[in-house]
Amino acid sequence: MIKFGTDGWRAVISDEFTFANVKKVAQAIALYIHGHDLSGRPIVIGYDARFLADKFAEAVAYVMENAGIDVLLCERDTPTPVVAWEVKDRKACGAVMITASHNPPQYCGIKFIPDYAGPANQSITKEIEANLLIDFAVEARRKGKIERIDPRERYTRYIEKFFDVEAIRNAGLKVVIDPMFGSGRNFLDHILARFGVKTEEIHDHRDVLFGGQNPEPEEKTLGELKAKVKELGAAAGLAMDGDADRFGVVDERGRFYAANQTIAMVFEYLITDKGYRGGAARSVATTHMIDAVAKLHNVKVFETPVGFKYIAEIMMKENVAIGGEESGGLTISGHIPEKDGLLADLLVCEMIAKKKMPLSAIWAELERKIGHFEGRRAKLELDENKKASVLAKLKKDPPGSVAGIALEKMNTIDGVKIILKDGSWFLVRPSGTEPLLRLYSESKDSKILDGIDEFCAKLIGGK
Repeated sequence: MIKFGTDGWRAVISDEFTFANVKKVAQAIALYIHGHDLSGRPIVIGYDARFLADKFAEAVAYVMENAGIDVLLCERDTPTPVVAWEVKDRKACGAVMITASHNPPQYCGIKFIPDYAGPANQSITKEIEANLLIDFAVEARRKGKIERIDPRERYTRYIEKFFDVEAIRNAGLKVVIDPMFGSGRNFLDHILARFGVKTEEIHDHRDVLFGGQNPEPEEKTLGELKAKVKELGAAAGLAMDGDADRFGVVDERGRFYAANQTIAMVFEYLITDKGYRGGAARSVATTHMIDAVAKLHNVKVFETPVGFKYIAEIMMKENVAIGGEESGGLTISGHIPEKDGLLADLLVCEMIAKKKMPLSAIWAELERKIGHFEGRRAKLELDENKKASVLAKLKKDPPGSVAGIALEKMNTIDGVKIILKDGSWFLVRPSGTEPLLRLYSESKDSKILDGIDEFCAKLIGGK
């Protein structure tokens, strides 16, 4: 069954992700484009570094061509945020991106990026899913044209406007870049070279197996980056996932920073050093360090369900400086409403240059301002009935206190989030694509986190 999840449709290559099904989804998207009178504008088609991704992209291009829609097809595998920006730059009707992002190498996927250059919202994906049931091809009076494009230089010139290039150049920085064998290779290093930064790129060739691990920039996958930063005495290590929409950061000591930490640092930097005005949009699972920074500057925080499409909606409607998710997504005001790992890494580089401080000192400075936060994540394999039972139980009978701290409020916009009087919180949320229950928690006190763990274990164990 083809169903769009949080960010497109993903499946195992040659199992469900076949050329026949890819063409079926492409036809459903073509029907959407014609149904909204968008066929007079071209569609951008991009793909990541996965096995057969380029061939799947060509299959989509031929469907669009036969549907009378002009196609701008990327010459090489290209980061998702660059493809999304091309939609805005070319005034296209949208984009089709062949990617499974950070998922294991046996997966591939399709996401549709509408003309506003961000993730498709639920109403759009529901319409495309409904079109999958229509068993006829779009009849076009004319065939579309297919043009090959290389958007790297156009994106590079565009992204420069967000940065103080002279300050970065004068800082004399050296950084190590890890694109994780994905589509960010030769993009971030190309931009930083223009900024005068010395770079060394590892895992800098296409490998459809991503070196035998998921192309997800988290601590357990960035061991080589950490070691290389320390070996070279670099200012930072900057990573991206398979399609470069997510980021990973390592400081000069080889210490990994979770996305929660990086987003909080960048938010504070945008306001205090770059003069941004506005609040923040974050998902329900993302750190309340963002709330602490917002409180310092008397700005608003918008909380959304998990999924960058919800953050994108806020970015397009409200006065916010930054949008971020704990899974590694970030964008800023004035840029596209799509997560961009290239932009995030460039902001970290500029932050080090402008503040004239090592990243470890920037983090220590932020902790002095807002205090120390500790977060935990876990996932449990549970069948659908058990997942539903646990959530229903927590909603119906929320605890009066956890770890000796009284309940402040309960939030049910996505799963069940329990917020305690001292600001500690935990979220119990079912995965929409796997038989998993995801647990998130955060506190300034590790003993309270231990108490939260005990409560959740009893809740799920039914004791």
